[in-house]
Amino acid sequence: MEKQDRRLGVVAALPLTALLLLCFLAPMLVVALFSIMPQRVFSILNMPDFSAFQVFFSLGYYRSLLWSLGMAAATTVILFLMCWPLAYGMAKVFGRFTLVLTIAVVMSLFVSENIRLFGWVLTLMRGGLIEGYLRDLTGLSFDSPLYTVGATIFGLVYVYLPFMLFPLAQGIAMVPDDARQAASDLGASRWQVMRQIDLPLAAPGILVGSLLTFVLAAGALAEAKILGGRSVIVITDDIETAFTFAQNWPLGAALSMIMIVMVAGLAMFALARLDLDAIMGRKR
Repeated sequence: MEKQDRRLGVVAALPLTALLLLCFLAPMLVVALFSIMPQRVFSILNMPDFSAFQVFFSLGYYRSLLWSLGMAAATTVILFLMCWPLAYGMAKVFGRFTLVLTIAVVMSLFVSENIRLFGWVLTLMRGGLIEGYLRDLTGLSFDSPLYTVGATIFGLVYVYLPFMLFPLAQGIAMVPDDARQAASDLGASRWQVMRQIDLPLAAPGILVGSLLTFVLAAGALAEAKILGGRSVIVITDDIETAFTFAQNWPLGAALSMIMIVMVAGLAMFALARLDLDAIMGRKR
């Protein structure tokens, strides 16, 4: 009976497996093949050549990758600190009001990311909504915070807030109230309850939210181009330029593969340092 169930499971998984192979692995394989082709070649029927990887260091593309990873890490930390109290309230305090907050956050996703970012440009630009009204009412003015690293990180935090908030709220909801109450009754302070009860038991939500935020922020492009201008060039901007304006597909593919390997490597390194069995409650 068990063998039959396994066979039925394998048969049932075949369509999804074929779809993943076709839509995910096949494009990845094409990108990997183009990354080892001579530069400015548009066919994979060529002898392998690794010159596209060599210019990653010689032309300074590594700086773009470091900026992308650094801003993604900063975004993840900021969002965790911002979303923890709100997620805790949604899971434990707000009750029915949680639905209102959820709808409010989800509604923002119905509007294009680019439109929302251009809205912030009109709001923060010199002579825009904030500075213009402030100057008319008080005579004061300030320099626009746009086109800086800070503005780029602000855009990343703004866009990817739901991807940290909802997994975090789900993780906190998994923490039993009895465990928190028992710790308090035994004399634990609020900080001790949070450090020894809330954080370990909410670890699945923290892990999912952090990975989602980091991976998405590392591959973001619109925030850097719209809010950051040319103050910082992220690796995705270099990839787009290589594939479009430069018409250098092997270089774009090589940069893409380097980015994928680095982001996946960092994610796997973080996962390897965590006891996933204990986090997921599989240890007895």
